[in-house]
Amino acid sequence: MVEGLGYTERILRARRVYDVAIETPLEHASRLSSRLANHVFIKREDLQPVFSFKLRGAYNKMCGLDEDARAGGVIAASAGNHAQGVALAARHLGIRAVIVMPVTTPSIKVEAVRTQGAEVVLEGDSYDDAYALARKLETEQGLCYIHAYDDPDVIAGQGTIAMEILRQHRGPLDALFVPVGGGGLIAGIAAYVKPLYPEVRVIGVEPEDAACLAAALEADERVVLDHVGLFADGVAVAQIGAEPFRVAREFVDEVVTVDTDEICAAIKDVFDDTRSIAEPAGALAIAGLKKWVAREGAQNLTLVAIDSGANMNFDRLRHVAERAELGEQREALFAVTIPEQPGSFRDFCRSLGKLTVTEFNYRIGHPSEAHIFVGVGLDGGADARDGFRQRLERDGLSVVDMTGNEMAKLHVRFMVGGRAPTHHERLLRFEFPERPGALMRFLDSIGDRWNLTLFHYRNHGAAFGRVLTGMQVPPEDEDAYRRFLDVLGYAWTEETNNPAYRLFLC
Repeated sequence: MVEGLGYTERILRARRVYDVAIETPLEHASRLSSRLANHVFIKREDLQPVFSFKLRGAYNKMCGLDEDARAGGVIAASAGNHAQGVALAARHLGIRAVIVMPVTTPSIKVEAVRTQGAEVVLEGDSYDDAYALARKLETEQGLCYIHAYDDPDVIAGQGTIAMEILRQHRGPLDALFVPVGGGGLIAGIAAYVKPLYPEVRVIGVEPEDAACLAAALEADERVVLDHVGLFADGVAVAQIGAEPFRVAREFVDEVVTVDTDEICAAIKDVFDDTRSIAEPAGALAIAGLKKWVAREGAQNLTLVAIDSGANMNFDRLRHVAERAELGEQREALFAVTIPEQPGSFRDFCRSLGKLTVTEFNYRIGHPSEAHIFVGVGLDGGADARDGFRQRLERDGLSVVDMTGNEMAKLHVRFMVGGRAPTHHERLLRFEFPERPGALMRFLDSIGDRWNLTLFHYRNHGAAFGRVLTGMQVPPEDEDAYRRFLDVLGYAWTEETNNPAYRLFLC
């Protein structure tokens, strides 16, 4: 363990990271500052040679290895940014590097690691699979394991970011917003800032579906999350590191959690101010900053958010663009029921007034009722959304707000067009590994037992695909059905009672 001021000394001594890293700019976000009525700055770690802060910690650890360790080589498990940091550091130091990556890792990241000269080993569908093999190879080949976050030297390397921020901004700072995955970055930031400037708030930001630090702080001990969301893959960690948690418990002021739509909106915010594209984990701190400002009603404060990386697959941009307006609460989605009779659709459109319609989806499916999936542009956030819903209800229409319905946003909005009433249909939303054979494994697991009644998939450029499926499962097969899900091992969510399904698909 290293005490707080011990980290201050370690971070001050970590200037060797600049052999490979650059001092990134602290840029004033003028558009975001104006909108939020605060002074917002973005620390541009996306401008590092590997488009992420991770090379700081990796290099700080590796350049401190003794000659025997260097001669033996290093190994790491990573799905992306840490892998590239270790590979670049190893090439600079002339050290052999082996990187174990999940088979699901996008090819752009695998090739980036190979380009740096590292040996890539692909193993399993998840980080845990890759980590297990890396630890095995560490022992078998006498390699030195370079941890992504749970190591004092790695933490100190990341802490050089805080040293730069305090040097670059000479006036008072009110709060720093830091993305959290395993915790190495926020531990380095907090361990440097808080002993020197205890009045500066250090605020962690996590996705709602991968909030391992928030869960640990609430329980006052490290916990393992049952499931980790994968949209912000750079911070998709099930358990906070031991040393980062020790530091965070002492120095981190609070943790803010944000959802996928809020992250997408933050990616757009970064683009609007910098004309650069942050990866989801890279925009996480900006999303948390916005949410904290709205919650606190903060004004005229000086706030810094760390843009931690830009390793974004191009094909993910479609999904980000679709969700950004929802995250900014400038778009809302509704299911509206109107009479199935001539003129009713025109009357409904008249009810919309001058609102901008972002999408209409409709297909006849019932002799007396028509269900319409509609998107509208709104100003005024949740209050405007509620006001619109109430206006439609006053006109005698049945309205269901779909803005927060993940299944509706991922799948149903693209499927409206027909119904097929089916006995004993069960609807599930899966996360399939984005790799050859994942679909066949699913189908082979079902075999001839149950009829597949629905299947919808769209590529989002992530390591895992999002799939909606329907199956006919008689009540007497419930036990076998549960065993099938357990053996399959894919993350799933039951959606049979989702109102979007009831209104548009059955």
